[in-house]
Amino acid sequence: MEAGEASDPGRSQLTPDERSWGMLAHLSAFVGVILPCGNVLAPLLIWLARREHSAFVADQAREALNFNITVLVGVLVCYALTWILIGFLLFAVLGLTWLILTIVAAIRANEGVRYRYPFALRLVT
Repeated sequence: MEAGEASDPGRSQLTPDERSWGMLAHLSAFVGVILPCGNVLAPLLIWLARREHSAFVADQAREALNFNITVLVGVLVCYALTWILIGFLLFAVLGLTWLILTIVAAIRANEGVRYRYPFALRLVT
């Protein structure tokens, strides 16, 4: 088992629709590139709309939501640190980490794996 993934004995019982929605829950965070706070709002909308239909989709949308809230907090910290210039470097590291982890999570969800980000505040339960 690789880092960031959890065992899921019901993995083979997931429908292709559930896997697609799980993947979309993670990829929806890229809306944040276009709309301010879209990286939080898009997973939130998927979680609210699909949580009654599938436990897997609800879990992955909640995971994406919590991770993107954590990233938003990180962005605010980076912004505060720009006045001492280290914030610019931290912005780059945070952005690259967000991009990579979001893509990995989407791939894992599409495989039917309940992905867990290596770091995330678990605010939405």
